[in-house]
Amino acid sequence: MAGSVNKVILVGNLGADPEIRRTQDGRPIANLNIATSETWRDRNSGERKEKTEWHRVVIFNEGLCKVAEQYLKKGAKVYIEGALQTRKWQDQNGQDRYSTEVVLQGFNSTLTMLDGRGEGGGSIEGGSRGGRGGGDFGGDYGGDDYGQSSSQGSSRGGGNRGGSSQGGGNFSRDLDDDIPF
Repeated sequence: MAGSVNKVILVGNLGADPEIRRTQDGRPIANLNIATSETWRDRNSGERKEKTEWHRVVIFNEGLCKVAEQYLKKGAKVYIEGALQTRKWQDQNGQDRYSTEVVLQGFNSTLTMLDGRGEGGGSIEGGSRGGRGGGDFGGDYGGDDYGQSSSQGSSRGGGNRGGSSQGGGNFSRDLDDDIPF
């Protein structure tokens, strides 16, 4: 194999409101705690069991930080795509510690609100795909509506995924499919 892949996809719920910090030069960094759960029935007792995993997510993309700050709240269901990164830091006693986080940075990151405001969720990508122009968003979105509209059932978008968005205005409304669930 010539290359490797570092990609994480999560669908889960926020365990707390996003924590927004700023770098010394004023750029935002958002920290999210996302819970994913799986359920099953115990074969012996028939009892329903559940296991929850917590994931630390760090967003360095300015556009995605704005979305997280304005629209995400505790309990919100989100879809994210990012990369795993482990960082080394020192605790108060000078001991080396390691944290593994899902990082959303650059064009390989996506944040989709699955139960967003209004009737549908919205999708934001971290950068351009498919040779489109650069910037913080995936070419489909403009303005502050982040691809959402109360008249739309659900906005899908980003790069060449073929979705319709309110902000872009370049796509036919025929592509806006309602999701039945």
